Amino acid sequence: MTGRPCIAVAYSGGRDSTALLHATLAEATPRGIDVVALHVHHGLSPNADAWLAHCASQCRRWSRRHPGLRFDAHRLTTPAARGESVEAWARKARYRALRDMAMAHGVGVVLLAHHRRDQAETLLLQALRGAGVAGLAGMPRSAIRDGIEWQRPWLAWPREAIEAYVRRHRLTHIVDESNDDPRFARNRLRCEVWPALTGAFKEAEASLATAADWAWQAAAALDELAQLDLSRLEAAGTGGSVGLALKPWRALSPARRSNALRAWLKTRLGTPAAASLVSRLMSELPVVRSARWPLARGELRVHRHVLRFHAEALAVPTDLARETTLGVQRAGTRMLPGWGGRLKVTRVAEGGVPLAWLARVELRPREGAEQFQAGLGRPPRSLKKQFQSAGVAAWDRSGPLVYSGGQLVFVPGLGLDARVIGLPGQVLVTLQWLADGGEA
Repeated sequence: MTGRPCIAVAYSGGRDSTALLHATLAEATPRGIDVVALHVHHGLSPNADAWLAHCASQCRRWSRRHPGLRFDAHRLTTPAARGESVEAWARKARYRALRDMAMAHGVGVVLLAHHRRDQAETLLLQALRGAGVAGLAGMPRSAIRDGIEWQRPWLAWPREAIEAYVRRHRLTHIVDESNDDPRFARNRLRCEVWPALTGAFKEAEASLATAADWAWQAAAALDELAQLDLSRLEAAGTGGSVGLALKPWRALSPARRSNALRAWLKTRLGTPAAASLVSRLMSELPVVRSARWPLARGELRVHRHVLRFHAEALAVPTDLARETTLGVQRAGTRMLPGWGGRLKVTRVAEGGVPLAWLARVELRPREGAEQFQAGLGRPPRSLKKQFQSAGVAAWDRSGPLVYSGGQLVFVPGLGLDARVIGLPGQVLVTLQWLADGGEA
């Protein structure tokens, strides 16, 4: 790192990225901006080593006129997972490698050489896959993801303009033979469909790219509408979880229900939900009162008209003994792996148990005869009745019961027993049980 401003270019060595790197150098060098060329070695072609050597050699030659040019490369070593598309694996692994290299060089912006025909092809492929508005929006001109700003400065440029640039500057570049491999969907579209399409519709490239722009605007508007709806629909829960309140959700139009549900699921799952899941939920959520939908890394649950996502709990070894005693001297979080979670202790001004009560506590499972007092002046009742009265779902009743001197102090899902609440002026704390995999 030189301390000067720097920008990165994703450089495969092909025609488009070679032209982009050349043009970037021409603009950056007079402005005192460094450029780092980032190359990803996928290991899929027998020519991959030769391509890497070509890119490194090209950058060495160009660095004589552009001393701010650096070259970096990364070899992918982890293969695609069983059943995973090679195209999808290569794309994800490439972006991850580009991001890691850019971060290592202290660069926040990476330029990509996609052009107008790439955008048109992307829209067609997404349409053939049955994508929604977000998919039809194609590739954004600029997006911030994983701490990097990805820019496509040539997205509005036709391919012919880039070809002309390469000829004018006599740029040497590699030719990837896999671009003709019909096993890949984009290649079939490019080699078999595109010539016929442009032969019948000469403005197809420009028209499809314009359609992608309109789809992007529509997707952005739908995102804004979803956030407006979710501001009224999201319901806070125990442990900081955020659920979807189904009563006001059902009052929306079907289109807005679907839009809000997709946005909520994406936030909870970390990735867009499958169309099949959204379709099933749209059909079942309006009529169910209590239900579960298992997912790959957890499950969705409905209880008391609220939909929540519960992440998959970490597996607890079967031979791991449950903790039976605990000493609490101060606020903080105590890990209890034998119980599959942790006990959170928080200082409060009122409504808590005296900290002194917790110097030595017992941790016990439910046995069936426990009595819990939910509030001052209210009679103690069985845990089963208290859970039902408070609307605590069965899956939120796990965790240890906490006793001090034989007195029940705390029950997961219900809180502190009213008989242990201390007086103001004492050092008071509250307890909260956080099961592994739950939202905290």
